[in-house]
Amino acid sequence: MRAPLLLLGLAAVLSLAGCTRRESPAEEGRRTHTLHIGNYAEPRDLDPHVVVAYSDYNILIALFEGLTVIDEATSEARPGIAESWDISPDGLTYVFHLRNALWSDGAPVTAEDFAFSIQRILTPKLASEYSYMLYPLKGAEEFNLGKTTDFSTVGVQVIDPKTLKLTLGRPTPYFLTLLGHQAWYPVQKAAVLKHGDPFIRSNGWTKPGEFVGNGAFVPESWIQDQRLVVKKNPKYWNAAANRLERVVFYPIASPQVEEVNFRSGLLHITYEVLPDRIDAYRREHPEQVRVDPSLETLFIRFNVTKPVLNDKRVRQALARAIDRETIASAVLRHSKFPANSLIPPNTAGYNSPYKIPSDFAAARRLLAEAGYPDGRGFPRFEIQMNTDPANMLIFEAVQQMWRKELGIEVSLAQLENRVYLDNQHSLAYEINRSRWVADYNDPSTFTDLFLSNSGNNDTGWKNADYDRLVDAASREPDRAKRFELLGRAETLLLDEAVIAPIYFGTRTFLIRPEVKGWVPSLLGIHRYQTVWLE
Repeated sequence: MRAPLLLLGLAAVLSLAGCTRRESPAEEGRRTHTLHIGNYAEPRDLDPHVVVAYSDYNILIALFEGLTVIDEATSEARPGIAESWDISPDGLTYVFHLRNALWSDGAPVTAEDFAFSIQRILTPKLASEYSYMLYPLKGAEEFNLGKTTDFSTVGVQVIDPKTLKLTLGRPTPYFLTLLGHQAWYPVQKAAVLKHGDPFIRSNGWTKPGEFVGNGAFVPESWIQDQRLVVKKNPKYWNAAANRLERVVFYPIASPQVEEVNFRSGLLHITYEVLPDRIDAYRREHPEQVRVDPSLETLFIRFNVTKPVLNDKRVRQALARAIDRETIASAVLRHSKFPANSLIPPNTAGYNSPYKIPSDFAAARRLLAEAGYPDGRGFPRFEIQMNTDPANMLIFEAVQQMWRKELGIEVSLAQLENRVYLDNQHSLAYEINRSRWVADYNDPSTFTDLFLSNSGNNDTGWKNADYDRLVDAASREPDRAKRFELLGRAETLLLDEAVIAPIYFGTRTFLIRPEVKGWVPSLLGIHRYQTVWLE
């Protein structure tokens, strides 16, 4: 229902009064410094501790700022709310010195707010999927798993209102980058407590009129399934450098509708563009199409708790019966790269030692060994995905490959994004389309996904050997030895065929030439206060 509403709204905007042509939203936005951006899905919430979708992160980065921020061009940490920090020689103690920043209600941002936020996301009752992102802190994992209820055992100490000390349980070379992630965003203690229990989801503190943030923007209006508008926050510590007055996010799930709205002047930037449209734009409007590098992988998740799929040989067969080269070239028009591993090549210098081969003969042999020669007796499974039309193109190709090479049938189900994510987290699926965009530039952002206690595992797979290898890697200071341990963990994961990688991503989207400062970003994030219109 969203697409017709958006198109009707655009038609009204572009209606003619006599012979006078009204400005399109994009044209008006250029004059009023309002950025209009497609953002795929309705946000689940504006609480940084309970959302996981990439499209939600695109909004949160406008509303909050952590101790550090991530430089879009380099993926490196830069000062955020912390204007400086000191690191002990052993790499275990960080002392952060906070700048004179304010919350959007005018109250000072304090070290106590950060300490409260760390306690909140780690509290088991909140059940945050991203709580594991804080496990480098001393005692964080034990507190999050309920092994202790004493938060004083966690490596967090408020020295004074502007000084925060964090103590790690192990050296973490990417820790400063980690702090720029939404899991580490502060929430104002007073604002959350005002609405009751701070350790339950959706207690009301993020509603329009109640929201308090410390980012460059604050929510102005939110019309469900139509648009969310954020406006410039005059209390933000660097508001003077922010050249945008507003950002409008549109939850447009259909790339076709997005393209129509882009061409009609509703949007400055789309969330994506379909692969079969890229060549035309390259020929006719090369200045409007971008194919940026992105540290991401699209893969199949198998629910290993389901009968038949709990057989490793079945999963191995399915993972091997995919022609990734054909999908990348013929289906995706060379806009993506075929993936035979979970972790993209050269992720912070790491390269996967093991590749899942595309081997139809081996796939048929494995399926026969599992008791399904030529697919006989194999149950009909369903592949769940969100409503992105590109997914249907990809998985129709997978469906045909499995039918032709293995003699099996699967059905395809496109679900509204929130239902799709809820099913994934609750294991209410059999086979699932998944995509992971790196949270930081390190291979551990991928390997941590499949730890037994990861809130984003979503496969039902638990393996003590895998957990030990990833844990050992996290404690290893030598880079080569650390990568060797992560390589062994990734090899184990791929050999178990818990997942079946399909492609390594790029960010393909449309952008109007008046948008400036939107630099290629490996992590796909952009701070809107660094973007402007001219």
